[in-house]
Amino acid sequence: MTIAEACGKLGMPADTLRYYEKIGLIPPVRRTEGGIRCYEEVDCNWIEFIKCMRGSGVSVGLLVEYVRLFMEGDATVGQRKDILVSERDRIAAKVSEMQATLDRLNMKIDRYEAACAPVERELLLAQRRLGR
Repeated sequence: MTIAEACGKLGMPADTLRYYEKIGLIPPVRRTEGGIRCYEEVDCNWIEFIKCMRGSGVSVGLLVEYVRLFMEGDATVGQRKDILVSERDRIAAKVSEMQATLDRLNMKIDRYEAACAPVERELLLAQRRLGR
């Protein structure tokens, strides 16, 4: 598929796809004899992987390193797995931290509602007594 088709499929601008390839964030994309990029499903899978990882906070530098190791072949499987395990552990810790924050917010909201509801009821009753 052309870069325009890939952009439509992936929801990304062409400049971003070119940049990803330029800095080694994705493996090189096959080109036609005329030099036009020809994106295949495997390229789209790489881009979706990168989008997912970036969305969870994985650094560009670490992802470039991962792709470089991938391009070196089977000898780097252990190093690549170590990167993935390390990032998984970092993300799991972040999820746990975010869950604790969500729990705290829910508790505060519950307390807020418990404290405000009686006051609001009193205000409503007062408004009714005044005929408003």
